[in-house]
Amino acid sequence: MKKEILVKPVISEKSEILSDSRNQFTFVVHKKANKIEIKKAVEKEFSVGVVSVNTMIVAPKSKTRNTRSGMIKGRTAAYKKAIVTLNEGETIDFFGEE
Repeated sequence: MKKEILVKPVISEKSEILSDSRNQFTFVVHKKANKIEIKKAVEKEFSVGVVSVNTMIVAPKSKTRNTRSGMIKGRTAAYKKAIVTLNEGETIDFFGEE
């Protein structure tokens, strides 16, 4: 089975600030994808030039919630995040606004 490199873009205040000021875009990527595969996937999917790719693994967090039957403890899943820097003057439009 072929792994999907780019899972989804991260849309948050911090990622919007990075895209406006530094021309960097953030994606959730497949856990075993490396920087070269991520660079090729972004260039192919969005037809832009990539200068650099920074990756990080976001650690899982413990969560607790109260129910009628007592407390339920669990964890969120760990995931890999990539911050992609594009060439000067290029951009990615996630919302289709032209």
